[in-house]
Amino acid sequence: MAMPDFLTTPQGRRIAYHQTAGQGPGVMFLGGFKSDMTGTKAVHLQNWAEAKGRAFLRFDYSGHGQSDGDFLDGCIGDWAADAQAVIAALTQGPQVLVGSSMGGWMALLAARAMPERVAGLVGIAAAPDFTEDLMWAGFTEAERAAVMAGRLEQPSEYSDEPYVITKKLIEDGRNHLVLRNPLRLPFPVRLLQGTADVDVPPAVALRLMEHAEAPDLQLLLVKGADHRFSTPQCLAMMTAAIEDILGQI
Repeated sequence: MAMPDFLTTPQGRRIAYHQTAGQGPGVMFLGGFKSDMTGTKAVHLQNWAEAKGRAFLRFDYSGHGQSDGDFLDGCIGDWAADAQAVIAALTQGPQVLVGSSMGGWMALLAARAMPERVAGLVGIAAAPDFTEDLMWAGFTEAERAAVMAGRLEQPSEYSDEPYVITKKLIEDGRNHLVLRNPLRLPFPVRLLQGTADVDVPPAVALRLMEHAEAPDLQLLLVKGADHRFSTPQCLAMMTAAIEDILGQI
């Protein structure tokens, strides 16, 4: 596998990325919480972009994958800043942002911070505000006390290592919520959501669709698809959504 290139952000964090040259608007993949750019969806999109001659970029947030930093030191604001630094430094013109799970929140924050650089958005089991609405809201009083004492460990379906949820993650997340204030998305938006997703339930996608102010927003519910959304059929839906957006531009 090719070695990544690296970008040092204005905050001094060293971010690993892979970039494919091609025609614009470019497509950029934003991964999920404790995920990285070597996942099925990210690699599939790079292969699709290369076949189409489309500019494409995938990267790892600080503390994720091949980027520098400790995951436990990170938080929503840091990872959002990483994504926005990558857009600003490495891409040209408006981009189609493809956000998976937490990456959907990152894409929405980028759209709010730099709307002139977003041509469209595809959310795959997008998880805006998940630290508050899925984590904190679902914790018991004992779990909340553990978080406020510093950290809480929970088992992960995706790794042998537990999820470690820090006080910093929860408190910083509250500074970056997008479903409490107006959310204007003046570009095509496609949301893809599996009905069997137990990590980010379909209610999240429905809430986002209802909340956003968007002239062209569509939600596709896929019966039986889980949070990974990585079957061949799901991957085909993802690229079809991107091509739909590119066709609107």
